[in-house]
Parts: sequence; structure tokens; C-alpha cells
Amino acid sequence: MDIRLDEGFLFGMGVFETIAVEQGRPLLLEQHLNRMQGSADFLKLGSCAERGLTKEKIAEYLSTQEMSVKMHGALKIVMSAENTFFQMRENPYMDEIYSRGFMTDLSKVRRNETSPLVYHKTLNYGDCILEKRVAAAAGINEKIFINTKGQISEGTVCNVFFVRKNMIYTPQLSCGLLPGILREYIMERFQVTETIIYPDELMYYEECFVTNSLMGVMPVRQLGNICFPHRAKADEVREVYEKEKMSL
Repeated sequence: MDIRLDEGFLFGMGVFETIAVEQGRPLLLEQHLNRMQGSADFLKLGSCAERGLTKEKIAEYLSTQEMSVKMHGALKIVMSAENTFFQMRENPYMDEIYSRGFMTDLSKVRRNETSPLVYHKTLNYGDCILEKRVAAAAGINEKIFINTKGQISEGTVCNVFFVRKNMIYTPQLSCGLLPGILREYIMERFQVTETIIYPDELMYYEECFVTNSLMGVMPVRQLGNICFPHRAKADEVREVYEKEKMSL
């Protein structure tokens, strides 16, 4: 792989998408490419299509990969001013993880909702990587960021949802979070209220779940010292997604 030393490599001024691949099929590909183009426009990187990041080129790349990794895999596509490339790996989320549900905690790192970078999937990903490592070292699955106003924002690699009286709530985009592909999917199919949620309000919710393109819909059984004993709504949302995902 020939990587040029542009601002993407030196300063993180590039964009990427991570796409679930099931049975050789990249899921929600059009949505991922649209989001990537929006972020490329923000960083003035030019046209994804003209740079070869198209459905056709992705299909061509996937045709060269082993079926074993394409059955339940993760495709990463990256673009910076002078670089574009594809990368394939296995999807780490297996059925047994959903059965257990996630253990999570609040991060001590504050999400800066005033930074335009938090609203795009850029190579400026240091906070997320470092806090994901902190979570792993603590023996838990994920850390959830709070913004500078003390409001719940997002996880290191996921969006977060809460359930109260069978209604789904999620933090507003203005809380400083990436508009996730699965977040958008859920909001199109379920009644979801975008709101501001503070940590001391978590005790009033019966359920919590997190989402991203690789994990889909993941129940959360604990966030800090708050336990979520129920998962009926999370299971309902996940069931709908699992039934539909191969057609998306």
C-alpha cells in the first residue's frame, strides 16, 4: 500500500467509513458513501466517486477477498487529499456478545460539542481509540462521552439510545455526536425522541442500547452504576434490523 504524506496522514484531515459486510454484501452502502461525501466536502477533499470510492470499485475489491472474511466482515474505506484505500477484516461482534449485553461506563474525557470535527467521521479519532483502550483495560465493552455541558453525547464507537415507558430517546446531534448510519436507520423506522440527557437522569430509564454499523443493535446491561434490567425494546429494534439488513 502506497501512502503519501498528506494532511490526512500528518494531521488526521481525512475521512473514513466502516461498513458491515454480510455474506459478501456491504450493508447500507449508499448511506455510507453519502455520509463520506458530506465529510469529504467539509474537509475539501473532492469527489469520492472521482477518486474511485464507488459501489462498482467496492464490489471489485470485495471480489478479491476471501469468502471466509466476507461472510461476517468489516470493510473500511479511507480518503484523504492524496490517498484512497480499502481494508477488510473480520467483524468482531458475535451472537454471544448480544446475549450478554454490553457493560459500559462514562468517560472522563469530555466530548467537545463546539468542534465541527465531532460531527464527521474523520481520521481525527484519537480520543475514541484511547478511551476504547481504557474500556478494554477496565474489562468493559465501551465508554460513553459526556460533552462540555455535562450532557450524554455518544460512545467511543457508537450512538446511544435509552428507553422509558416503551419510548426511545437519544441525544440531540447538538450534544456533539456523529450522526450514525444505524442511528438514522432506527429513527426512520421507530418513533425516537432526540433530547438532552444528563447522567443523573439515567436512573429514570428502563433500557439502554448502543448502535453502530458493525454491531447493529447492542443491548446495554449497565452504564456506570446504573443497571438496565430490561431489553425488550432493544430486542425489538434488533429483530427488525436483522430481518431487513440483507435488503439494505
